[in-house]
Amino acid sequence: MKQSRLQRSVSTTLLGLVINQILACVKLAAGVLGHSYALIADAIESFADIAGSIIVWRGVAVANRPPDTDHPYGHGRAETLAAAAVAVMLMGAALLIAVESVKEIRIPHHMPVPYTLFVLLSVVLIKEGLFRFVGRVGGEIESAAVTADAWHHRSDAITSAAAALGISIALVGGEAYKSADDWAAIFAGGIIAWNGFRLLRPAVQELMDAAPGSDVVNHATAIALGVEGVRGVEKCLARKMGYDYVMDMHVEVDGTLQVTAAHELAHVVKNDIQSRLPRIKEITIHIEPFPSPARLKRGLGAVL
Repeated sequence: MKQSRLQRSVSTTLLGLVINQILACVKLAAGVLGHSYALIADAIESFADIAGSIIVWRGVAVANRPPDTDHPYGHGRAETLAAAAVAVMLMGAALLIAVESVKEIRIPHHMPVPYTLFVLLSVVLIKEGLFRFVGRVGGEIESAAVTADAWHHRSDAITSAAAALGISIALVGGEAYKSADDWAAIFAGGIIAWNGFRLLRPAVQELMDAAPGSDVVNHATAIALGVEGVRGVEKCLARKMGYDYVMDMHVEVDGTLQVTAAHELAHVVKNDIQSRLPRIKEITIHIEPFPSPARLKRGLGAVL
């Protein structure tokens, strides 16, 4: 499963990398020759896409390395760091586009050439298709980094669409509207910055060990409660580590149980949970007497 996930992540990222390289060069050449800063800004965003794809590619590769002495929980956070880096790059590209667009508005320049419009419309179709494909793969394998890469493609499509609108206004309106594509670039930059911020939030939450959705905790708790000899689950904490989860669980057993028997029961609970929830790669079971001191303190003596 992991190998398949790695292969899909890498192949999807490399596909985007190749397409971005081609489109970035085409847009930059067309923007310079066609006097359209919106198209040049779009090319800048595509070059950011290239750097982002490289970061994602390395991130998913490092994340799949096995645990070692320095990283006993594995390298899963490399994928989260890659997602955060891509999000920051999106916001940086948006700022660069906005600053350069303002400069272009203040400096007289030529009208954009009509063929730049057709270049942009082609880019919109290609990038939107790439966004849907990469986004679907990112969702299926639950990869924050691949999903961030998909939104890089969507941001490029948005930039291209805004640039196309600006160029259209400039071409129809004439000299009085020749800065329309620069304003379009500023608008696109704002959308790109928002997407970057939206992608950065979940990555930061994961880096801060925010609790994942309740499903994994509830499922693991139900499995533990189904093991003979388990009287209750006093606490279950989990955090995401790349694609997998690390969990700490406080299991309540009969207080008269011998240490050896309690230890064996803890292993039964751990094996049952990991066999049915393979994404929980590490789980620490802490044995407590039933009812546990914490439960008594809360006045919850009944079995969960």
